[in-house]
Amino acid sequence: MGIKAALPRYELFLYAAVLGVALIWAGSWISEASSENVNKKTFKESVKPGWHYFGRKMDVADFEWMMWFSTFRNHILFALVGHVIFAKIFTIISLILAPFYPQHRSLIFAMYGGLAVLVTMGWTFMALVLSHCIILYSVAMVKKKWMCFAAGLSTLASIKLEPYNSWQEALVTGSFDLQDVLFYGGCGFSIMRCMSFALENCEKKDGNYTFCDLLKYNFYLPFFFFGPIMTFDRYHVQANNTQLTRKEREMWNITTKALLHLGVILVVDVFFHYLYILTIPSDMKLVTKLSDWCLAGLAYSNLVYDWVKAAVMFGVINTVATLDHLDPPQPPKCITMLYVFAETHFDRGINDWLCKYVYDYIGCDHDNIFKELLATICTFAVTTLWLGPCELVYIWSFFNCFGLNFELWVAKFFSLPPFSMIEGSMGEAMSRRIRGVFNAANFWAIVLYNVLSLNSLEFAKTVGRRLIFKGFPLSTLSVLFVTYCGVQLVKERERQQALQEEPEPATPVDGRKQEFFRLLGETGPCMVPSSALTTVIEPDRMPASISAVP
Repeated sequence: MGIKAALPRYELFLYAAVLGVALIWAGSWISEASSENVNKKTFKESVKPGWHYFGRKMDVADFEWMMWFSTFRNHILFALVGHVIFAKIFTIISLILAPFYPQHRSLIFAMYGGLAVLVTMGWTFMALVLSHCIILYSVAMVKKKWMCFAAGLSTLASIKLEPYNSWQEALVTGSFDLQDVLFYGGCGFSIMRCMSFALENCEKKDGNYTFCDLLKYNFYLPFFFFGPIMTFDRYHVQANNTQLTRKEREMWNITTKALLHLGVILVVDVFFHYLYILTIPSDMKLVTKLSDWCLAGLAYSNLVYDWVKAAVMFGVINTVATLDHLDPPQPPKCITMLYVFAETHFDRGINDWLCKYVYDYIGCDHDNIFKELLATICTFAVTTLWLGPCELVYIWSFFNCFGLNFELWVAKFFSLPPFSMIEGSMGEAMSRRIRGVFNAANFWAIVLYNVLSLNSLEFAKTVGRRLIFKGFPLSTLSVLFVTYCGVQLVKERERQQALQEEPEPATPVDGRKQEFFRLLGETGPCMVPSSALTTVIEPDRMPASISAVP
């Protein structure tokens, strides 16, 4: 049924109350487990001294978050601030030497980015990245998509598979603390950008893009090491736009988002001192002693945190890109807002890349079961290579690929009679409630299929057994009911957005009837000729009082 199906307001208030109480209840269990086990020996490596005055220790289990806001903080701030200042200087110069800057700002960005990469990583890394660019540019000139894919995926495999990745990493020598992280990030995103360039060049009908276009695209510093990926067609148009004007209140929105990111960082820091959501799942002996609600809260909060981390990291970079008059890919959709696999992604840039060149290209309208199966298999095959092939990635890819296809199979099955007839005969609100039950189960499938990549396969299996088998029926049904309440609140938010974007149209009136009533308004009923009446309204559908007019 339609997305605009409404539910009674009191019902939505009940859902909000149930969800709020459940989140507080699960959070209390996690807080209690964190406080009681803070001094365990198994926590020593991942729980470090934090707020001395409050006597709280901090969960530092996530290397990536700690890297960004401790070791890497000064480096990234220095590099991004330098990029903004460099761009601002040339913006001022453009006022004097106009119109030099608007046409060449992408070249200026690339010059600064290339210089920053060279200083940070050294000339051997720069030579390696340039070799990847040259190889894929050469293949792009052939304008064969299958060759571009073959060359791109082979190059990507060279930094993801042994022994080729170790050999290339050994070429980049130095004592920089984050050199290994920047090596894989810079090479991986660079190859994906080069593949986008090559595939877009195949679509170009008149001539080819230049090698300089590729370098300008690849060495834009905010995106270079950590993404997100903008496909070449989007970046090329935006970076070469000469109309550098700001939208209304755009600078206000940029400032607001920057302050919001700072606030989120502080909130995460507070939570890390009271809820050890990353450390607890690593101690399986402790996990087996926790309550079902605590396990459900841990699984859910780990995925929410992963979204927050991606939203903050990409948000900071996107703020800089927006200052450069670009429209970068937005942060991923929060796991709380997801109840279908089709919208599940944690990097919108990679997701856009995969959809454009693999998923949508093969799957077309995603209505055919066999095309959809082939499209998802190919998409997750590329994703597996991108993440780095290993047992855990294989399992994650298999289950998410299955979930995406299972959704289509179920939708196809229930679209057949008699199910479609049953749904058509019931009210829209009841249809929404029934769909919400299935969406709640789907939500936990998404959680279990993805939490294994964030924590461990053992933790995901333990949560699944406790919530599905050992906790049945009390824990299972209660968690599903709470999830159902959350899904209905998300659906209500989507309904409100749909109404704002596309208001309900007025009931259409037949054009000939409109003409008839216009004649009535202008001449009165006695002055309307019978020929006009018979052409405006069909004789067999005319009321008796009108058909009798001479």
